[in-house]
Amino acid sequence: MDNTKRKKEIGLDTFITLFVVVGMFTYIASVMGVGNMFNTLMATAHDLLLNTVFFIMAIAVLTGALSKLFSEFGVIALVNKIISPIMKPLYNLPGAAALGVVTTFLSDNPAIIGLAADSGFKKYFKDWQIPTLCNLGTSFGMGLIVWTFLSSQGNGSEYMKAASIGLLGAVIGSIVSVRVMMIFTKKFFGYDKEKEALQKLAKSDGYREITEGSTVERVLNALLEGGKNGVQIGFDIIPGVVVICSLVMILTYKGSVDPQTGNMVYTGAAYEGVALIPKVGAFLSPVLNTLFGFTSNEAIAFPLTALGSVGAALGMVPKLLTDGSITANDIAVFTALGMCWSGYLSTHVGMMDALGVRKLAPKAILSHTLGGLAAGISAHFLFLLLG
Repeated sequence: MDNTKRKKEIGLDTFITLFVVVGMFTYIASVMGVGNMFNTLMATAHDLLLNTVFFIMAIAVLTGALSKLFSEFGVIALVNKIISPIMKPLYNLPGAAALGVVTTFLSDNPAIIGLAADSGFKKYFKDWQIPTLCNLGTSFGMGLIVWTFLSSQGNGSEYMKAASIGLLGAVIGSIVSVRVMMIFTKKFFGYDKEKEALQKLAKSDGYREITEGSTVERVLNALLEGGKNGVQIGFDIIPGVVVICSLVMILTYKGSVDPQTGNMVYTGAAYEGVALIPKVGAFLSPVLNTLFGFTSNEAIAFPLTALGSVGAALGMVPKLLTDGSITANDIAVFTALGMCWSGYLSTHVGMMDALGVRKLAPKAILSHTLGGLAAGISAHFLFLLLG
């Protein structure tokens, strides 16, 4: 899929990019010092790669293997059949859409595009329903990884319960996102209720494709092939975690504390920073505390990072926990926002283009922004009610 186009070699965006990049690094260097800035960036990136990326990759390998095994032996089809009766009232989508939810929950946002390209799957949908699959799939992208990772951060069942509440918040956010998106898709495709009432959709023939071989061979092939997909997901998140998370970290945290004087100093160690995002968070804290119930201003870094990469956002959680910057309520909100927003700013345009409705990409982004806010707010108030 080629999303490139021709433009003059030097344009206005050239100077804007130069101004922003130079301005940002000049500000950071003026606070930390040039040498410390680069040392901190390298040290932070290295630590994230070793202690965060490979941990997430390990989870992705296990969940990928489980996903493929479920698909091979019809478990996903069974789940799809069980969930089907609730898809129509919640999302106004056919039951087959449940397969998209399960698939993206077990893998990542773009997984639903592969389904939408399958004529056997696509035949169940009206033309105005197809674009909403982008929002539906993104609402649950990397869901199992997000839930598993955040559940495993605390001791006992406290964080598992919080992450499960966040999962429920993501469901609420997905409904808001899909329903708002449908307002735009119906208008775009010229929805006519009476005309569509006369149309009949095809039904599944009740069969699924499986690999050849004995049961043992199918099990082994499914586990290994699914695990291989998990490795690919792990590699795919490296740029987001290392690049985005390193920059967000340096804009979020403060310098080290000198044990002798108690003063803040910069040594070039990992996770030192200029604490710019907390200052923004302090300005927005009255609104954020009301909507999300964040424990500290540093917590705002998670949803901001999740907009581009949920893998990068997850990389921030262990440090936030170590610093005491987040609690179980934040874990619930992080789960909801991490799943529902899961890097949608970096994937929505490409996914809408793959669905053949690139013109609706801005509408999809707007709808999903509202859905994510609904997810985070719902998770907070559900935690207050159930936590």
